[in-house]
Amino acid sequence: MQRKIGRWAVLTCLMLVVSLSGSLWGQHLAAQVPTIKWENCLNQSFFWYKSEEAIRIADNVLLYQRNTGGWPKNIDMAEVLDELDKEDLLFLKDNRGDSTFDNGATITQMRYLARVYMSTQLERFKEGFIKGLEYILEAQYDKGGWPQYYPLRSGYYSHITFNDNAMVNILTLLQEIADPKNYNFAFVGEEYRKQAAEAVAKGIECILACQIKVEGKLTAWCAQHYADTLEPAPARAYEHPSLSGWESVGIVRFLMSLDQPSPEIITSIQAAVAWFNEAKLTGITVAKSSNDVVVIENPNAPPIWARFYEIGTNRPIFSGRDGIIKYSLAEIERERRTGYSWYTNAPATLLSTDYPQWQQKWAPENNVLNK
Repeated sequence: MQRKIGRWAVLTCLMLVVSLSGSLWGQHLAAQVPTIKWENCLNQSFFWYKSEEAIRIADNVLLYQRNTGGWPKNIDMAEVLDELDKEDLLFLKDNRGDSTFDNGATITQMRYLARVYMSTQLERFKEGFIKGLEYILEAQYDKGGWPQYYPLRSGYYSHITFNDNAMVNILTLLQEIADPKNYNFAFVGEEYRKQAAEAVAKGIECILACQIKVEGKLTAWCAQHYADTLEPAPARAYEHPSLSGWESVGIVRFLMSLDQPSPEIITSIQAAVAWFNEAKLTGITVAKSSNDVVVIENPNAPPIWARFYEIGTNRPIFSGRDGIIKYSLAEIERERRTGYSWYTNAPATLLSTDYPQWQQKWAPENNVLNK
């Protein structure tokens, strides 16, 4: 009898151990799974930013921050890091020159740190944000623009970069920081606010100076401009100096956001809107399938715009990896035809909604779309 009891006691203990181990392992696995992805980290409720998960991710952000003050791009910073990951990131702080403004990098991390700091008041997140702000201020060129990467890299990375809204994202953040009424950045000191405002003013001057003139007439912007001459510049083999039907939209929207715009800003916006109206393409549809992109005739299609227009002719231009300009998407190899955004409908809302609202407020007697 005692042997049976002893045997059952042992079995019971083993079952409890297994059950407890399974429970702890389940908790461990659960702890290793992030609740959100980095791309959604700026879409959470105010109260979430003081949670343990928000703090864990903010600590990741600090680990990814290079000693330059900036961040690399295309990384899910919400992923769980183990100790080896953290050791690697500490090593990379001093040994990677990959701090960039491309694809929302640096700006997104700074916005996140600001939200977590405002919710937690943990000083390390404020320090990381200020270091990022100093990085932005240091990276600005004398003529007001920003490169894609800083410290500078050779090639197109050092051009003033409007591509993918890089410079607009920087200016929008600095504009918010400079505003003493903006609660999200209430912790930023007055001296930094002043520097942010000065950087925005220089950036606006740069935008106005970069706007491309054709036969004395203001039009739009290139995706990148030379830092010294401010002339339109090339980037990759298939990205030629041109008028951008996509990047120019973000620039105009930024200019429209400015309160009490100067006559120069009003003139710039009016000219760009008129150019968009002139450059719209009608009667075509861009059809996408699983393995190709083709342009087909469609008389009922809404207007669409090309990503790039030839300066001087306003003809849509396309190019493959050979760098040769073509005037038809069908002439570009399939890899580039399907692997790049050659058309956009972004200007449609700018013309139909944003411009009428802005024009009624700041240029009520001059609607360029009616001419």
